[in-house]
Amino acid sequence: MTGHITIGGRRIGPGEPAYVIAEMSANHNQSLDRAVDIVKAAKEAGANAIKLQTYTPDTLTIDCDNEYFRIKGTLWEDKTLYELYGEAYTPWEWQPELMEVANGLGLDLISTPFDETAVDFLEDIGVPAHKVASFENGDIPLLQKVGSTGKPVILSTGMASLDDLEEAVATLRSSGCRELALLKCTSAYPASPADANLQTIRHLSETFGVPIGLSDHTQGIAVPVAAVALGASIVEKHFTLSRNDPGPDSAFSLEPHEFRQMMDAVRDADVARGKVAYGSIDAEDESRVFRRSLFVVQDVVAGEAFTLQNVRAIRPGYGLHTRHLPHILGSKASRDVHRGTPLTWELVDRTGPSPQPGR
Repeated sequence: MTGHITIGGRRIGPGEPAYVIAEMSANHNQSLDRAVDIVKAAKEAGANAIKLQTYTPDTLTIDCDNEYFRIKGTLWEDKTLYELYGEAYTPWEWQPELMEVANGLGLDLISTPFDETAVDFLEDIGVPAHKVASFENGDIPLLQKVGSTGKPVILSTGMASLDDLEEAVATLRSSGCRELALLKCTSAYPASPADANLQTIRHLSETFGVPIGLSDHTQGIAVPVAAVALGASIVEKHFTLSRNDPGPDSAFSLEPHEFRQMMDAVRDADVARGKVAYGSIDAEDESRVFRRSLFVVQDVVAGEAFTLQNVRAIRPGYGLHTRHLPHILGSKASRDVHRGTPLTWELVDRTGPSPQPGR
């Protein structure tokens, strides 16, 4: 494992610009043309990658409508799992074409496999990396299959305890995964910013030593931007052409203009994160003059003592540093000094018994 991974020729990790993934999910609404338009719009909005999901209703569940298979307490209230997945899945026959479109635009196309047959399919079409969803981060056989491909893996951490994640990471490593990233994720749809717990990003980085990112389901752009400021190397965000179009994921997806706003803010956060720095920097050179320094504020004649009445620490910053005031007080002027003159050592008579100036 290293502190960085590479997908599609892009190095991802600390010190690099955040890798931003537009999640298509079910927002194609079962239209290939719309799926193609989403890929193109993601490119225009600034994304680095487009992400699909590779499953069918039958690879995820069974067609059953008893109480165990009905959804409660979410956007998809009272649907059966089979109904939801039938509405949301991306037909597999589309995916090679979508990859061709994405690659032609300079976008990486990756996907989330939900069973071993999906991993084989994605390997056949040549995805550059695999994504593991939060709901599958405890599926040990799937993790073994994904890890055995040797491709970079991006693992969402939603609902997993630290022990769960240690098991998942160990499984991927022992299966052959050498490039791994983890995404902090809150598996609620939509998620509240109050539940984002972005401080976990730093802890995940310290614990696992791999790039950490965010898979975000909040409504808006503030949380992913904050995540990048806190060190996130990857941002995954649902993307749609319009939230007015009905779809299982539209409520927590960004429209193109919003995604562009997020991208611009993320890039600002990339730059603003910077490095540990103290003291002034080049950009502050012109501002340095507005710091306080020692000035003569009353006319002083040669031989007259400097006092708190005729010397003050004021703006601008052309005079001696304020730390020298104790050495100045009681010393005498070496010449006549007019009010408004910055105090320098040349204006101080240093031949007498007064204290020597400090550094």
